[in-house]
Amino acid sequence: MGGVGINYLPQDQAQPFSFFFDPVIKRVKEYFGEEDLPILVSEPGRSIVGEAGLTLYRIGTIKNIPDIKNYLAVDGGMTDNIRLALYQAKYHAEIINKLGHDKDTMYTVVGKCCESGGILIHDIYLLKASRGDILAVFSTGAYCYSMASNYNMMTKPAIVWVKEGQDYLVTKAQTIEQIYQNDLVYPL
Repeated sequence: MGGVGINYLPQDQAQPFSFFFDPVIKRVKEYFGEEDLPILVSEPGRSIVGEAGLTLYRIGTIKNIPDIKNYLAVDGGMTDNIRLALYQAKYHAEIINKLGHDKDTMYTVVGKCCESGGILIHDIYLLKASRGDILAVFSTGAYCYSMASNYNMMTKPAIVWVKEGQDYLVTKAQTIEQIYQNDLVYPL
Protein backbone atom coordinates (compact mmCIF):
# COMPACT_ATOMS: atom_id res chain seq x y z
CA MET A 1 0.00 0.00 0.00
CA GLY A 2 1.08 3.56 -0.54
CA GLY A 3 1.29 6.36 1.97
CA VAL A 4 -1.72 7.52 3.96
CA GLY A 5 -2.86 11.12 3.49
CA ILE A 6 -3.04 13.93 6.08
CA ASN A 7 -5.05 17.10 6.59
CA TYR A 8 -3.35 20.03 4.88
CA LEU A 9 -6.34 22.39 4.84
CA PRO A 10 -9.11 22.89 7.42
CA GLN A 11 -11.67 21.30 5.09
CA ASP A 12 -9.57 18.16 4.50
CA GLN A 13 -10.77 14.95 6.11
CA ALA A 14 -7.97 12.40 6.03
CA GLN A 15 -9.21 8.86 6.48
CA PRO A 16 -8.10 6.72 9.45
CA PHE A 17 -5.77 3.78 8.85
CA SER A 18 -8.70 1.37 9.19
CA PHE A 19 -10.32 2.90 6.09
CA PHE A 20 -7.43 1.59 4.00
CA PHE A 21 -6.30 -1.47 5.92
CA ASP A 22 -9.56 -3.20 6.86
CA PRO A 23 -10.75 -3.91 3.29
CA VAL A 24 -7.30 -5.17 2.27
CA ILE A 25 -6.95 -7.41 5.32
CA LYS A 26 -10.47 -8.78 4.73
CA ARG A 27 -9.64 -9.71 1.12
CA VAL A 28 -6.29 -11.23 2.06
CA LYS A 29 -7.96 -13.40 4.73
CA GLU A 30 -10.64 -14.48 2.24
CA TYR A 31 -7.98 -15.50 -0.28
CA PHE A 32 -5.35 -17.09 1.98
CA GLY A 33 -7.38 -18.18 4.98
CA GLU A 34 -6.52 -17.45 8.59
CA GLU A 35 -3.49 -19.76 8.83
CA ASP A 36 -1.49 -18.88 5.71
CA LEU A 37 -1.57 -15.11 5.89
CA PRO A 38 1.32 -13.39 4.11
CA ILE A 39 3.23 -10.53 5.66
CA LEU A 40 1.66 -7.24 4.64
CA VAL A 41 3.78 -4.11 4.51
CA SER A 42 2.46 -0.58 4.51
CA GLU A 43 4.28 2.70 4.06
CA PRO A 44 2.42 5.18 6.27
CA GLY A 45 4.82 7.96 5.21
CA ARG A 46 3.65 11.48 5.92
CA SER A 47 0.82 10.30 8.18
CA ILE A 48 3.41 9.76 10.93
CA VAL A 49 4.88 13.28 11.04
CA GLY A 50 3.09 15.43 8.47
CA GLU A 51 0.59 17.11 10.76
CA ALA A 52 3.03 17.14 13.69
CA GLY A 53 5.26 19.69 11.99
CA LEU A 54 4.80 23.32 11.15
CA THR A 55 7.09 25.93 9.68
CA LEU A 56 7.46 29.38 11.20
CA TYR A 57 8.28 32.30 8.94
CA ARG A 58 8.90 35.94 9.80
CA ILE A 59 7.00 38.32 7.55
CA GLY A 60 9.18 40.88 5.83
CA THR A 61 7.88 42.92 2.94
CA ILE A 62 4.16 43.41 2.43
CA LYS A 63 3.29 44.50 -1.08
CA ASN A 64 -0.17 45.71 -2.05
CA ILE A 65 -1.08 46.09 -5.71
CA PRO A 66 -4.47 47.84 -5.47
CA ASP A 67 -7.39 45.88 -6.96
CA ILE A 68 -5.01 43.07 -7.96
CA LYS A 69 -3.19 41.27 -5.14
CA ASN A 70 -1.58 41.54 -1.71
CA TYR A 71 1.75 39.78 -1.23
CA LEU A 72 3.43 38.68 1.99
CA ALA A 73 7.13 37.99 1.61
CA VAL A 74 8.61 35.68 4.24
CA ASP A 75 12.14 34.75 5.28
CA GLY A 76 11.99 31.30 3.69
CA GLY A 77 10.32 29.91 0.63
CA MET A 78 10.92 27.38 -2.09
CA THR A 79 14.28 26.40 -0.61
CA ASP A 80 12.61 25.01 2.52
CA ASN A 81 9.28 24.05 0.89
CA ILE A 82 9.39 23.25 -2.82
CA ARG A 83 6.15 21.25 -2.77
CA LEU A 84 3.84 23.90 -4.23
CA ALA A 85 6.17 24.44 -7.18
CA LEU A 86 6.63 20.71 -7.78
CA TYR A 87 3.07 19.44 -7.43
CA GLN A 88 0.75 22.21 -6.32
CA ALA A 89 0.64 21.25 -2.62
CA LYS A 90 -1.75 23.40 -0.61
CA TYR A 91 -1.29 24.64 2.95
CA HIS A 92 -3.16 26.38 5.71
CA ALA A 93 -1.46 29.18 7.66
CA GLU A 94 -2.12 31.63 10.48
CA ILE A 95 -0.39 34.74 11.75
CA ILE A 96 0.18 33.31 15.20
CA ASN A 97 1.12 36.43 17.11
CA LYS A 98 -2.33 37.93 16.32
CA LEU A 99 -4.69 35.00 16.82
CA GLY A 100 -8.26 35.91 17.61
CA HIS A 101 -8.56 38.82 15.18
CA ASP A 102 -10.67 38.73 12.00
CA LYS A 103 -9.07 37.30 8.88
CA ASP A 104 -9.89 40.21 6.64
CA THR A 105 -7.17 40.35 4.02
CA MET A 106 -6.37 37.96 1.17
CA TYR A 107 -2.67 37.40 0.57
CA THR A 108 -0.38 35.36 -1.61
CA VAL A 109 2.59 34.22 0.47
CA VAL A 110 5.92 34.31 -1.35
CA GLY A 111 9.45 33.40 -0.44
CA LYS A 112 12.70 35.27 -0.88
CA CYS A 113 14.08 33.64 -4.03
CA CYS A 114 12.13 35.81 -6.53
CA GLU A 115 11.25 32.81 -8.67
CA SER A 116 7.98 31.85 -10.34
CA GLY A 117 8.10 28.73 -8.13
CA GLY A 118 8.65 30.82 -5.03
CA ILE A 119 5.00 31.03 -4.02
CA LEU A 120 4.19 29.15 -0.81
CA ILE A 121 0.43 29.78 -0.62
CA HIS A 122 -1.94 31.26 -3.20
CA ASP A 123 -4.81 33.46 -2.00
CA ILE A 124 -5.30 32.82 1.71
CA TYR A 125 -7.32 34.99 4.06
CA LEU A 126 -5.23 36.08 7.03
CA LEU A 127 -5.24 38.74 9.68
CA LYS A 128 -3.92 42.10 8.52
CA ALA A 129 -0.19 41.45 8.49
CA SER A 130 2.62 43.65 9.71
CA ARG A 131 6.34 43.41 9.11
CA GLY A 132 7.83 41.13 11.77
CA ASP A 133 4.68 39.05 12.33
CA ILE A 134 5.12 35.28 12.56
CA LEU A 135 3.34 33.14 9.98
CA ALA A 136 2.84 29.48 10.87
CA VAL A 137 2.36 27.14 7.91
CA PHE A 138 0.82 23.89 9.11
CA SER A 139 1.34 20.24 8.13
CA THR A 140 4.94 20.67 6.97
CA GLY A 141 6.38 17.87 9.09
CA ALA A 142 6.85 15.54 6.14
CA TYR A 143 9.03 16.26 3.12
CA CYS A 144 9.81 19.95 3.61
CA TYR A 145 13.11 19.60 5.45
CA SER A 146 14.14 16.46 3.56
CA MET A 147 13.51 18.27 0.25
CA ALA A 148 15.14 21.54 1.36
CA SER A 149 17.98 22.87 -0.76
CA ASN A 150 20.68 25.49 -0.81
CA TYR A 151 19.36 27.01 -4.04
CA ASN A 152 20.50 30.64 -4.37
CA MET A 153 22.91 29.91 -1.51
CA MET A 154 20.08 29.87 1.03
CA THR A 155 20.73 28.18 4.34
CA LYS A 156 18.51 25.42 5.71
CA PRO A 157 16.52 26.21 8.87
CA ALA A 158 16.78 24.62 12.29
CA ILE A 159 14.44 21.90 13.49
CA VAL A 160 12.95 22.17 16.96
CA TRP A 161 10.81 19.52 18.63
CA VAL A 162 8.31 20.50 21.30
CA LYS A 163 6.95 18.03 23.81
CA GLU A 164 4.75 18.95 26.76
CA GLY A 165 5.78 22.59 26.54
CA GLN A 166 9.52 21.87 26.42
CA ASP A 167 11.49 22.67 23.26
CA TYR A 168 14.45 20.63 21.99
CA LEU A 169 16.83 21.80 19.27
CA VAL A 170 17.42 18.71 17.13
CA THR A 171 19.03 20.24 14.04
CA LYS A 172 20.95 23.51 14.08
CA ALA A 173 20.26 26.12 11.42
CA GLN A 174 22.81 25.93 8.66
CA THR A 175 25.27 28.81 8.32
CA ILE A 176 26.53 30.45 5.16
CA GLU A 177 30.03 29.33 6.16
CA GLN A 178 28.85 25.71 6.03
CA ILE A 179 27.59 26.22 2.50
CA TYR A 180 30.97 27.61 1.42
CA GLN A 181 33.11 25.13 3.36
CA ASN A 182 33.85 22.91 0.34
CA ASP A 183 34.50 25.77 -2.07
CA LEU A 184 38.12 26.17 -3.08
CA VAL A 185 37.70 29.90 -3.71
CA TYR A 186 35.88 31.65 -0.89
CA PRO A 187 33.81 34.65 -2.02
CA LEU A 188 35.31 37.99 -1.08
